[in-house]
Amino acid sequence: MTFVVAEPCIQCKYTDCVDVCPVDCFHEGKNFLVIDPDECIDCGACEPECPTSAIFSQDDVPDKWQEYIALNAKLAAEWPVINQKKAALANADDFKEKEGKRGLLVLAPGP
Repeated sequence: MTFVVAEPCIQCKYTDCVDVCPVDCFHEGKNFLVIDPDECIDCGACEPECPTSAIFSQDDVPDKWQEYIALNAKLAAEWPVINQKKAALANADDFKEKEGKRGLLVLAPGP
C-alpha cells in the first residue's frame, strides 16, 4: 500500500509532509508534490501533517481524484526527490481551499 498526493496540493506545495517522512518518497514538481509508491513504506506520518488534506492512503483516495494514483507513480519517476522542508508557494494560502485545480498542474520537475 502507498499514500497518494491529490489535487488539493496543486498550487500550494506545502512541504510539512516531507519533513516527517522517514524515507525519500516525495518528489517535487513546480507546483505539486507526489509520492513514489515504490519508496513509500505506508507509515502514514505524512497524512496528518498536510495543511490542505491532500494526502490519502491509496485505498481512501476519493473517486474524483483516482487519477492521482497513477499520476503520482508517473511523475515520481520523472521528478527529483525532495527530502527537506521548504517554504510553500508564495500564493499557497490563496489556493489552499480552492477546488478544481487540476488544470493548474505544471508537469515540469521542480523546484
